[in-house]
Order: sequence, then C-alpha cells, then structure tokens
Amino acid sequence: MILVWMIGILLAGGLAAWAAARRSADMCRRVALAAVGAELILALGLWASPPVATNYPGRWVAAVDWPWIDSLGIRFCLMADGIGVLMLLLVGVVGLLAVAASWRDVTHRVGFFHFALLWALAALCGAFVAMDLLLFFFFFEMMLVPLFLMILLWGREHRRRAAIKFFLFTQLGGLFLLVGVLGLYFLHYARTGTPTFRFFDLVHEPMSRAAAWWIMLGFFAAFAVKLPVVPVHGWLPDAHAEAPVGGSVVLAGLVLKVGAYGLLRFLLPLFPLAVVELAPAAMILAVVGILYGAVQSYGQSDLKRLVAYSSISHMGIVLLGVFSRNELALQGAMVTILAHGVSTGALFALAGMVHRCTGTYDMGRMGGLWKKYPWLGGAAMVLAMASVGLPGLANFIGEFLVLLGAWKASPVLTILAAGALIVSVPYSLKIIQQVFHGRGATASDLPAGAGADLRERAMLAGCIAILVWLGLAPQAVLRTSAAAMQAVSAAAATAPAPNAVLPNEPGANQ
Repeated sequence: MILVWMIGILLAGGLAAWAAARRSADMCRRVALAAVGAELILALGLWASPPVATNYPGRWVAAVDWPWIDSLGIRFCLMADGIGVLMLLLVGVVGLLAVAASWRDVTHRVGFFHFALLWALAALCGAFVAMDLLLFFFFFEMMLVPLFLMILLWGREHRRRAAIKFFLFTQLGGLFLLVGVLGLYFLHYARTGTPTFRFFDLVHEPMSRAAAWWIMLGFFAAFAVKLPVVPVHGWLPDAHAEAPVGGSVVLAGLVLKVGAYGLLRFLLPLFPLAVVELAPAAMILAVVGILYGAVQSYGQSDLKRLVAYSSISHMGIVLLGVFSRNELALQGAMVTILAHGVSTGALFALAGMVHRCTGTYDMGRMGGLWKKYPWLGGAAMVLAMASVGLPGLANFIGEFLVLLGAWKASPVLTILAAGALIVSVPYSLKIIQQVFHGRGATASDLPAGAGADLRERAMLAGCIAILVWLGLAPQAVLRTSAAAMQAVSAAAATAPAPNAVLPNEPGANQ
C-alpha cells in the first residue's frame, strides 16, 4: 500500500495546493513542499525496508497487485525493487528542488502551477513502479499533459513553439510504446489464450526474430525520445530553455530518466536477442550523443540551453552503459542517472537564481557575479565540476563504472567515449568564467536581495552534499541496486534462439 500512498499523496497534494492558493500563495507553496517531502520520507522508509514475500521472482520491498479490468487482463500492479526505490528517492529530491526553485519565480496562477507540478511527479512515481505494461503506458502519457501546460503557461517568450514541439515528440514516442505493448500482448494472447499486460507474464514470451525486432523498436523509439538519443533530441533544448525553472528541473532531473529506466526495466529483459543485435548501433549513437551534446553546449550563449545540451551528453553515457549489458556498466548507468538528476536539476535551479540577479540568461551579458554572490559562485563551481566528472563527486563514479563495463563490450567505442567526455571540460569552465567572472555587471549594479535565499541555499547545499556522499561512498546505492542489476544483466546476456523460451530462473524478471 505504501506505493499507492506515495502516488496518492502527490495527487491529493496537488489538489490541496491549488485550493490553498485561494487563501495565500505561500500556503500553496508550503502544501506542495509538504506533499513532496512526505513522498521522500516514504521513499526513505522503503529504502530501509527488508524484502517482502511475493509470488514473483526478485527482491521486492513493496508490492501491490490488484485486478483492474479483468476482461482485458489489465492489473493495477505496482512493485518496487532496488531500482524502483532509488528512482522514487530521486523523485523526492528533485521534486523538493523544483518547488524551492519556483518559490520566487512563479508569481501568477501559483495554485495551478503547483497542481501541475505535483501531478507530473505523481505520474513519474507511477511510471517508476508500474509492472503492468499498460499501466506503465498510462503513467508514461499522464506526465505529458502537466509538463506541456507548465511550458505553455509559465514559459519564456517562445514557449508556445517549445510546448508544441515537446508534445509532438513525446506523443509520437508514446504511440510507438503503445504499438509495442499491444504487439507483445497479442502475441501472448494468440499463444496462450490468456489476456495479460503484466511484465512477469510477458518477459519470456517466445517470438520470431522479426517479431522481436519490430516490437523492440517500438519500445526503443519511445525510450529514445525520452532519453533523448540523437537524432530524436530536437524537443529537448527548446523545452528546457523555454520552460519555467521548476519545469526545467523536473524535465532534466526526472523526465529524461524515464527513458533510461524503461531501457533497464523493460527493453533489456523483454528482448534479449534483439538487444544484442541492436547494441553496436546503440553504443555508436551513445558516443555520438556524448560528443554532440558537449560540442553544442560549448557553442551556446544561453545558460539554460547550455545546461540542456549537456544533458544530451550525459544521457549518452547512460545509453552506453545500458547497451554494454554487463553488471558493472549497468551499475554505472544507475549512478549516472542519480548523479545527473541531482547535479543538472541543481544547475537549472541555479540558472534561475542567476536570471533573477541579472534579468537575462544570455551569458554574454553576465559576469562579475562572484563578488556580489560568492556563495552562489561556489555552488556553481561544485556543480560544474560535478558535470565534468571530478573525482570525489557522484558523476565520476557513474562515468568510471560505465567506461569500465563498456570496455568489455567494445574497447574502441569506450576510447572514443572517454575522449568525447574530455570535451565537457570547456563548457563547464565557460559557465564559471562568463557568469561569475569577466567584465560583466559591477557589484554595485546588482540587486542586493536577488541571490539565493535561505530556502534555495539549503536545497543547493543538500544537492551538493548528495553528490559528495555518492562520490565518496557509493556502496549504499550500489548495494541497493545490485540484485536488480544482476538480474537485468543476466537476462540481457542471454540471447535465445528464435522461438526459444528463456528458463524461469529466480530473479530473472526484475
């Protein structure tokens, strides 16, 4: 029931925040903060919980499996293992950051904004624990509407174009996912006569090579758009740049992770043979994305667009780790997911604070902020170094493990990926040099109260503390996801002959 409570608290919190805005904008914000905080506390409780007994293979710490539409085989099946728990924790951390980042930046329709924000977070929680494929599709699509409204109603001057592009790309990806889910459903129904969308019933479905490829491509297309993978990344720079700061935090910190999660949870176990054949091309796309994102980042003058393009580069690292398909690379991908969610979410929040100081996102019109706001400059320095992958911070652990695991799959692509990562150094240094140093506004030109307030400082400090903790002691996260990653790696490494059925080994279905 705890998983239902987590989603329900966010849904109810969104409605309560909307209602509270009639009395006070600050009350609305406090209600939203309390709802997200409650979700994080429940996620921490799950993290400390022992596995529960279920009828399914794997180590699950929470499970709900209720009939929903029996005639069609649709069930309300929510389950959380190590991967799911870590993603729920990320929702809580990034959600708190999004609320804090929006506190002073969203001044109109405050109630409806926080309603949309919390409902998007509820959909993300549902997507990270849904083990019925149609239920996963429901949550996958549910997050689209509130995010679309956040961009359209609270975005910058080109928000309409960005919102439409975001809607079209992600809706098309959702349609590909639906086609893939229905294809798998009808294959199973034709063979057994039993209607079901439950992952555990479909994971070992025997199918021809052609069927596996076509259905797998539907799943891959949907997750590639969300990740995003070059060349289906066109929605991301505009959506991030035009969205309000809180929307950018959620997009970068969580929405992109749905694509990575989908690859880990569904694509690798469901289509092991097709994934093996797709892996070389996917790893090449990963290296291209790492280099492309880094080069494009350096060429940006808009601070938010720079951070947005850097996300493409970092998600390329995740893609490389996923399709390396060994436990070391998968663990590295998981750490990178968490590290990027925290560090890039914090960078977008910091970009909003800089905009409040200067009135612009154009780095060519910035500079000299360090003298007036040294605390903000120090936080930016740590976050920029995290983006570079400085040892001692979480991003380094994730990238290092991915490269170690990728070496086993393709030494050549690993060398190219490592070389491409070096290109991330110039754009990270560009942030520090142009925003906080240089010939920008003098200290006397800057408003005294425009820097980070105590609430924002606490959130940035918390994000930095998480990055340092993960960088110095990642064992807690690695232990949490170890059993699930072993199962995913074992399933992905097993390439059955066409029409063969995989053995139903314990833990293979995670």
